[in-house]
Amino acid sequence: MKAVVFKGVGDVKLESVPEPIIENPADAIIRITATSICGTDLHMVRGTMPGMKSGTVLGHEAVGVVEEVGSAVRDIKKGDRVVVCSTIACGDCVYCKSGEFASCERANPNGSDAGTAFFGGPAMTGSFDGLQAEFARIPFADTTLVKLPDAVSDEDALLCSDIFPTGYMAAEICDVEKGDMIAVFGCGPVGQMAIASAFLMGASKVFAIDVIPDRLEMASRQGAVIINYDHDDPTKVLKQLTNGYGPDGVIDAVGVDAQHPSSGPAAGKGVLSAVSNIVDQKMVAPWTVLFGDQWKQGNAPSQVLQWCVESVRYSGVVSIVGVYPQTAKFFPIGLAMNKSLTVRGANCSHRKYIPKLLELVEKGDFHPSTILTVADGLTDAISCYKNFDKRLSGWVKVELIPAQSENIC
Repeated sequence: MKAVVFKGVGDVKLESVPEPIIENPADAIIRITATSICGTDLHMVRGTMPGMKSGTVLGHEAVGVVEEVGSAVRDIKKGDRVVVCSTIACGDCVYCKSGEFASCERANPNGSDAGTAFFGGPAMTGSFDGLQAEFARIPFADTTLVKLPDAVSDEDALLCSDIFPTGYMAAEICDVEKGDMIAVFGCGPVGQMAIASAFLMGASKVFAIDVIPDRLEMASRQGAVIINYDHDDPTKVLKQLTNGYGPDGVIDAVGVDAQHPSSGPAAGKGVLSAVSNIVDQKMVAPWTVLFGDQWKQGNAPSQVLQWCVESVRYSGVVSIVGVYPQTAKFFPIGLAMNKSLTVRGANCSHRKYIPKLLELVEKGDFHPSTILTVADGLTDAISCYKNFDKRLSGWVKVELIPAQSENIC
């Protein structure tokens, strides 16, 4: 079968690989009808998420049809149309029974202390082959797969695999309440879903901070007040727009590949000096490889964390869902303590949120597929990766369709 395969930092290829087989009684095999490229995939290729094994199939978002099930699978049947939870969970351990599926103590074969298991990730996450392929093996199928209502399209379901649940969780752990003012740093796919979720939870205003024009435009169409950090200092503007206090909560939807402003008032007074930025980068990705404009790592890994803590009001909440590897060490803890902040960060427990979000979609309350900007065949995945990596105009979120051989959007 065809699959998108990680070969090394800066090296991703479309290759023919063996079709997956049932390895454990709780497994299922699905035929993938839609998959997508996530910003987290770029962390692997850029080298800011260490420990990737050469030959790993990438991708952790998919919709498909069940082709085969193991002898221990009870709820999922052959022929079911399903969405895949990006994080893998057993469904039976103490964490899963508490709804904390990302902390499952059985799914990760590296042991109960190894952390979240997910598709297409580095060795410490499993590793499990990912979902940018024609077929995939799904461990713990009864928990990791969710049956889809007929009324939910593949496109909407695909966004419920990871992006919508993560954005929704970001707003939930930010304690968004009716009337709150919320700032979302980063207007990529997760940021867009965090903006939408904050409004769904009753936020009166949402501020969207980014530098990429089409992402800011998309946030504006959702009703957010946009701030371009190359034009304005976001910490100052946020206070000006909130009566001098700062937002009630802030969401980091960027993560380790954050960029320092290249112009404007925020560029000249950066909290982290040029030397500190270099040290920060080297700690995060000590084996950095330079590729010019392709696979470019963020030049200020802690920038958004600093902005979040600076801009939120006293006794406010900082919600962190942007991806940071274990090598990331810098956080302004002193300022956070001084401001009496609540700080929460988490990998998303997708199985906890997906059923609820599918209900919202089925009722017509929200359609996350509105952020899809490109749909293409799996055979063109590598050029899609390169365009998405460069954040080119029109490349906010990419859907890949294994059965499709040409661009359709």
